[in-house]
Amino acid sequence: MSDSAIYPDLSGASVFITGGGSGIGASLTEGFLRQGAKVAFVQRSDASAFADEMEAATGNRPLSLLCDITDTDRLRTAIAEASDAHGPVTIMVNNAANDKRHNTLEVDEAFWDWSQAINLKAYFFGCQAVIGGMRAAGGGSIINMSSISYMMGNAGYPAYTAANGAITALTRSLAREFGPDRIRVNALAPGWVLTEKQLEMWASPEDLAAHMKRMCLKEHLKPEDIVGGTLFLASRASKAMTGQTMVIDGGVVTTG
Repeated sequence: MSDSAIYPDLSGASVFITGGGSGIGASLTEGFLRQGAKVAFVQRSDASAFADEMEAATGNRPLSLLCDITDTDRLRTAIAEASDAHGPVTIMVNNAANDKRHNTLEVDEAFWDWSQAINLKAYFFGCQAVIGGMRAAGGGSIINMSSISYMMGNAGYPAYTAANGAITALTRSLAREFGPDRIRVNALAPGWVLTEKQLEMWASPEDLAAHMKRMCLKEHLKPEDIVGGTLFLASRASKAMTGQTMVIDGGVVTTG
C-alpha cells in the first residue's frame, strides 16, 4: 500500500470505520493509518492483535473497539469513545456488511430484519451519530460502502441488494440535507472483492471465471484496491463531490 497517494489533510484526522479489523475494512484501516490519521474502528470480535500488527507496520496504532453494529446504542457509545480519544469524528466509513446468500422463498421476517439491521440500519444510525461532531468541527466526509450487486440485478441475496440500493438513496438524501453544514456524503460501490471470506464461502472456479468475463480489466479485485477511492472521497481532493456513487469494480458495470 506504499504506492497510495498522500493526502496531507488526512494527517491527524479523526476517522471511524465499521468492520475495520478484517476484509476490506482492514485494508481501509491500514490505508488511513499510513496517511497519519487517527483511526478508530469497531469489530464484533477482539481485534487487538490486528491493532498490534498495524502499529508495528505503520507506527500508528488504531483504537479497536468491540461492537456489534446492530446494537445501535453500542454503536453510538463506540463513536463517542472514538471522539473522546481522537476528537470529533470528521471521516466516517460505513463499511461493515454481510452478504449471506439466501433464497427469496425461504426468507422469513427474522432474517429480513437481521439483514437490514447490518446492511442498512447501522449505516443510518452511524451517520446520525457523527453529524453533531462534524457540524461542530465545521464539516466532514461520510463514505457509505454499497455494492455493484444491486446494479447488476444479481439473484441469490435479495435482502442484501435491496439494502445496497437503499444505501445509495440514503447517501443522496443525507448529502442534500447536510451539505449546508459542509458535510459531504458519498457512496462507494465495490465489485467482487476477493476477501478471505469470499474465497472460502462463495468464490467457486466457475463463478470466478464467469465474473472475469464481465470485467474490462482482467484482474480480480483485492481489498487494497478499494483503499485509494476511499481516501480520495475522505480527503479535500474531492471537496466539491457529494451525493455521488463511485464504482470500483474492474469495469463490470457502467454508470452515468
